[in-house]
Amino acid sequence: MKLIVMIPCYNEEKTLPLVINSIPKKIKGIDSVETLIIDDGSKDKTVEVAKKLNVNYIVRHKGNKGLAKAFATGIETALEKGADIIVNTDGDNQYPQEDIPRLIEPILKGEAEIVVADRQTDKIAHFSPIKKFFQKFGSWIVKTVSHADIPDAVSGFRAYSRDAAMQLNIMTNFSYVTETIIQASKKRIPITSIKINTNPKTRESRLFKNIWQHMKKTGSSIIRIYAVYEPLKFFLYIGGVLGILGTIGVLRFLYYFILGNGTGHVQSLVLSSVLIIIGFQIAIFGIIADLIGINRKLLEDALLNQKKEKFNKK
Repeated sequence: MKLIVMIPCYNEEKTLPLVINSIPKKIKGIDSVETLIIDDGSKDKTVEVAKKLNVNYIVRHKGNKGLAKAFATGIETALEKGADIIVNTDGDNQYPQEDIPRLIEPILKGEAEIVVADRQTDKIAHFSPIKKFFQKFGSWIVKTVSHADIPDAVSGFRAYSRDAAMQLNIMTNFSYVTETIIQASKKRIPITSIKINTNPKTRESRLFKNIWQHMKKTGSSIIRIYAVYEPLKFFLYIGGVLGILGTIGVLRFLYYFILGNGTGHVQSLVLSSVLIIIGFQIAIFGIIADLIGINRKLLEDALLNQKKEKFNKK
């Protein structure tokens, strides 16, 4: 049983030693623990530091491609190297690597295929009240969309079984965290969570400039992935709202028309009719998208078979 701890890095020369040195060398139920660095176009000495720390595998991007791409590269590389379990952690030493045995325990016991660490954001001192609120709100949105009970949906400290990792397909360019939870739920991959305490803050986040940018990008990612996996519901919800608003407008016109005052409300009747027509068209788009979704599922099955054939050769 091989465990590979993968660490996406962008200019992490100062904190990388803290991460690598705190990774357990021996874990019960694991035959070997190896490390993988995904250098996402670092401009400092991250790679040189990784080599001095005897990191097992180093993959380099030519230029900064973003966290989602680095994660996807790491997953593919770990599978190529024969990982049975993959742990993803950050290069800024935010997460306690000493908890890796606890993180992978549900996978070893066969209770889950993906485990997400809950940072218990209420306990993180450097998180502002507004950040804590939006972290909880965002996790609630993901839970509502995915039906997966994950308290900290944006936590990057995660463990994946080999089978679960093969089924994931990263489509966003921003971050993989919410996308993979929704994917796992829609593909019925068992997912669970454990509580951890984070390490002291070492630097500001490089993923986003402020909480509003994070909300915007995360929100768009959630909407996009939900539309991919639930296109009929997504478009029917939008079309239904427009249809209801249009119907209310028509009923309002009929009410005034019966009272003999319909002449002054023709404009609202026209607007309401337009809303109903647009709503109906959007609903039709949903049906078409749902049919296209069948092809997506077939393509994903074909891609999974290709991955199994490719990676099982190792």
